[in-house]
Amino acid sequence: MSTVGYARVSTDHQSLEAQHDALTAAGCERIFTDKLSGTRDDRPGLAGLLDYTRTGDVVVVVALDRLGRSLSGIIRTVEALTEAGALLRSLREGIDYSTATARCSPASSPRWLPTGGS
Repeated sequence: MSTVGYARVSTDHQSLEAQHDALTAAGCERIFTDKLSGTRDDRPGLAGLLDYTRTGDVVVVVALDRLGRSLSGIIRTVEALTEAGALLRSLREGIDYSTATARCSPASSPRWLPTGGS
């Protein structure tokens, strides 16, 4: 089991430094990054994260909006992580599925997220 991070900014003119620092402070051993809009489906950093992640890994993001630009995009990414057996932790929102309490609570399961259109 490892703790991995994902950081994203929308343009080359923005810096990943603050996110990288927060993810490092959160214990991330490896951090995947993208400098692309969250609306794009061809984000190599996110693809690398999804390919790397294994059952029991904890994926940390600074905020859920780093996973996608729209609610449906975020949901798709959370579902892919859940299917891979990964546990999600979002620092800004205080979401942490890696704790025993969160895993036991039906209300904290990623399945509470709505599915379907945007």
